[in-house]
Amino acid sequence: MQQVSGDGQADLTKLWHQHWPHCPPVGYKLRDPYRDVWVRFHSLPESKRYPEDESEYTVVLERYNTVLDELFAGADVYVITPTWTTEAEVPSVKPGTGYWQSVLVEDDPDPEFRTYCHLFAVRQPWQHGCVDDLLRDTADDKVAGILITDTRMQRIHHPYDGGADVFLTTSDERDQMRDRHADWLSSHPSGL
Repeated sequence: MQQVSGDGQADLTKLWHQHWPHCPPVGYKLRDPYRDVWVRFHSLPESKRYPEDESEYTVVLERYNTVLDELFAGADVYVITPTWTTEAEVPSVKPGTGYWQSVLVEDDPDPEFRTYCHLFAVRQPWQHGCVDDLLRDTADDKVAGILITDTRMQRIHHPYDGGADVFLTTSDERDQMRDRHADWLSSHPSGL
């Protein structure tokens, strides 16, 4: 694993603005401006939200890792983890990660209701299962807002409790991935 710092921070920011200029690096905000390259996969059959036993955790992790393998096998990835606060100050650096940037997500006149997303990033080789602890915590809603992206920031995997939003380079690439995993899609017309 390699921490992101110094020039790496500027490089990440430049790549983000190059590929995703209409949105800050906050997972839940990506869907609307990038709907044409977005697909959502549910983690469990029948759109069940939370796993209840080890067999369901196995399904959740297998679905996450199947898509992640298709996106990133044989490549390095950035694993971007947020810390959410009401303070502008950057919290202590998480062990093994480097600070990337902070984003004011909710700008409320009352400082108690402002929300900042402080982003930490690490670069590592993608291997099936290498972020399973993080994915399991995401499935349990213990962490939120994770982004996993290739080192050129062209494809994004944003896991959440209940599934993952995936952003690809083109609508055709999105359609191919969507079709490969059609039974993991929502039956809701909006894809949610």
